[in-house]
Amino acid sequence: MAPSAIDTVSQITDPTILTLRKVLASETEPLAKRFRALFSLKHIACQSPPTPQALPAIEAIAAAFISPSALLKHELAYCLGQTRNLEAVPYLRYVLEDRQEDPMCRHEAAEALGALGDKSSLDILRLLRDEDKEEVVRETCDIAVERIEWEHSDKRKQEQLKHSDFASIDPAPPLPESSSTPSILEFETTLLNTQLPLFQRYRAMFALRDLSSPPDLPTAVPAVQALAKGFTDPSALFRHEIAFVFGQLSHPASIPSLVQCLSNTQEVSMVRHEAAEALGSLGEEEGVEDVLRKFVDDPEQVVRESILVALDMAEFERNGEAEYAIVPSAVEAH
Repeated sequence: MAPSAIDTVSQITDPTILTLRKVLASETEPLAKRFRALFSLKHIACQSPPTPQALPAIEAIAAAFISPSALLKHELAYCLGQTRNLEAVPYLRYVLEDRQEDPMCRHEAAEALGALGDKSSLDILRLLRDEDKEEVVRETCDIAVERIEWEHSDKRKQEQLKHSDFASIDPAPPLPESSSTPSILEFETTLLNTQLPLFQRYRAMFALRDLSSPPDLPTAVPAVQALAKGFTDPSALFRHEIAFVFGQLSHPASIPSLVQCLSNTQEVSMVRHEAAEALGSLGEEEGVEDVLRKFVDDPEQVVRESILVALDMAEFERNGEAEYAIVPSAVEAH
């Protein structure tokens, strides 16, 4: 691993991080338990202002990039992108620049660099945007370049963005509202226009997401229905982001389109896996767990693994737990 997170374990003295790191890095632990350890480390790494535990938590997350699981590695990259900490950049660049790495992981690393607003990565992102053989990587690098440029632009300061219910750093900011009455049709038209840059279409996607929360908003169901039309898009990256947004929303109106997406065995695995995890966030809804269980033996590994995580998320939702994470003291007791 380039900036060696592996070698730093002996320098980490925080017992919580050591415990979580051990679980995350263990190939013998159940994948769902490793995901909970990851989100526990993400919580520590995302504290603002950063605590002394932030860097050890980032290193603990990055150390797991040696895992053979593309699903886990792509989630590691996502979590590092959410830290708002540039200490994560070298690990993400290493994954992005590794042409032998799974494209789903490389895509997530590029997206994470965009989320961090890292101007020093613009050169490699522009290069891969133009040259990489993987379409999903090229498209993600394009969006990441646009996001970083927007992040550091005067235009950003001038835009009036709707307050979002979501704390995530998204691949693109929502489109600003052009009037006091947001037009779902206007956002939908932009969302579905394949002649527009992906970054602009993503902005429409996140604007529609924000009109879907809270779920009892008058605009919620129409906005979800508009988003669902994105599942017909020719870009697998775009379709996967629609499923991710539905996972954030956990709106019951998204269930039919998510079930259809997961059930379509001709769909690419990176899209189906996001649909599975989105359904996991809706696990308390009637019939969702039964649908998920139909795919526990799916031929695609990333889908099978996502089903395991989704069923664990469904149990979490059903039990009303406060955080999808694990308490280190509970780990040590087992």
